[in-house]
Amino acid sequence: VFIAQSRASGSHRDLEDEELTRIFVMIPKSYTEEDLREKFKMYGDIEYCSIIKNKTTGESKGLGYVRYLKPSQAARAIEECDRSYRAILAEPKNKSSESLEHDYYSNNTRQEPRGNTFPFCGQPEFCSFEKSESRIQEPVSKRLSVVSRLPFIQEQLFALFDLVPGLEYCDVQRDPHTNSGYAVIQYSTAASAIYAKYKLHGFEYPPGNRLTVVFLEDGSDSSE
Repeated sequence: VFIAQSRASGSHRDLEDEELTRIFVMIPKSYTEEDLREKFKMYGDIEYCSIIKNKTTGESKGLGYVRYLKPSQAARAIEECDRSYRAILAEPKNKSSESLEHDYYSNNTRQEPRGNTFPFCGQPEFCSFEKSESRIQEPVSKRLSVVSRLPFIQEQLFALFDLVPGLEYCDVQRDPHTNSGYAVIQYSTAASAIYAKYKLHGFEYPPGNRLTVVFLEDGSDSSE
């Protein structure tokens, strides 16, 4: 499946094109830009590669961008690259990685998503977690509790949370005395669980029914 472009757009490189050609990846901190190019050149013609670095130390944060010449090449890279890279489409460069990271942590602790548009094309820095208690102010884990005032359908809830990579299981539980919905979700990594909570807490599913998503203690070391 590829992303179609209008004939009228021709070769014009507009903002929409940028949104469809630049991918965000999680990489080993030892990678150089040449290493990154070497790993991703098999999927298409690369315009540039860049690695996000700590401004103070100059060390790699283990995160990078790859921009292709065509959206189809970026789509192929996301689909076919090793899953350890956690490749997703990147946001336009009108936001710096630092502001995106700040927005993520601010939203995660103080705000809920607005509206009912499913926002899975942005906030690529969901993997760039640092050991900073001032940023994540609650215990995190790989397991989530999901509550709503309407009952869940197992297959539908699984499909919703499976949009975040790493879903291990979705267990819908029914209370015979009430008509509310309750489920336990578990991911393979805490990073995926944090991203799922950030994107789906407050999400209306179905429309008009807001989901409440919180972390469940799973016995792991939350500092990881």
